[in-house]
Amino acid sequence: MEREASAAAAVARNRKVVLRGYIDRAPREDDMELVGGGDVALRVPGGAGAPTVLVKNLYLSCDPYMRGRMRDFHGSYIPPFKPGSPIEGFGVGRVIDSTHPGFSAGDFVSGMTGWEDYSLITKPEQLRKIHKSDIPLSYHLGLLGMPGFTAYVGFYEICSPKKGEFVFVSAASGAVGQIVGQLAKLHGCYVVGSAGTNQKVELLKEKFGFDAAFNYKEEPDLAAALKRRFPEGIDIYFENVGGPMLDAVLLNMRIHGRIAVCGMVSQHGVTAPAGVHNLFSLVSKRIEMKGFIQSDYLHLFPQFVDDITKHYRDGKIAYVEDMSIGLESGPAAFVGLFSGKNVGKQVVCVSQD
Repeated sequence: MEREASAAAAVARNRKVVLRGYIDRAPREDDMELVGGGDVALRVPGGAGAPTVLVKNLYLSCDPYMRGRMRDFHGSYIPPFKPGSPIEGFGVGRVIDSTHPGFSAGDFVSGMTGWEDYSLITKPEQLRKIHKSDIPLSYHLGLLGMPGFTAYVGFYEICSPKKGEFVFVSAASGAVGQIVGQLAKLHGCYVVGSAGTNQKVELLKEKFGFDAAFNYKEEPDLAAALKRRFPEGIDIYFENVGGPMLDAVLLNMRIHGRIAVCGMVSQHGVTAPAGVHNLFSLVSKRIEMKGFIQSDYLHLFPQFVDDITKHYRDGKIAYVEDMSIGLESGPAAFVGLFSGKNVGKQVVCVSQD
């Protein structure tokens, strides 16, 4: 009763970024809207029933998969957003109130949350408690979050790398690609990345230690560009973009090569997706090409956190994030993913309190 009485008078403004309606094209800022949302009581409602956690959102993650949730399509691995309701995504927050025995006020957590100042988490079992350390809280949305884990699972579990192999990473300066390339270097591989600006190309070589990198927008013939960088062919391709790049890679793969299909950002918002013309290479070169989703491998998450934390603290992995400030900056930050505006992992800082 004491907790309820002390919290009863505490309320706060709760702004929200909502989806205005479903789309079948590339997202625009005006597809989302910042609304007032009214006040929220800073406690878990008395009749909540199941254990519930009230979180103040500190950082929100912008990820390409969220584009798929803006369609009126129910056949994917994750349901669509609801028009008029807050956008959802991975976030880091601070617990304000909790009726779940595993979480207490003041705890820092990561997990699926709403694009709003405060979120009532009715499935707290999907939250992870963060033990605050020398590693910034926002890094739990990238380096130690879903993108980092995607890189870890895709490279080690799907690609089955061997020392000395030739690795190509597309969208290599993004949240996933930057980590894949560095893991490959640590494994003793030769690594080349592609990106969409000369600034990002320099980042790949100077910051992340790629052996080579190129700006795909400056290459009129992608297959020839890859042939120059991989005269002996590609053993491992970490696929993030699809379209013409995938076609070019297929022509340059080595026998028994592996392709981990993480995403195809070039096809987001395209009403007529590009076909792939060189699939017969899968047969002639006996290539393994496999799609994956990181959530199928959650049993590996603790090992991932231990490994990547050690690499980061030992100075063996660098990490770059692109931080936009304020909940109101969320729509522009998200839309920028699809034109390559971000440099590194795109994160929205809602509050540092």
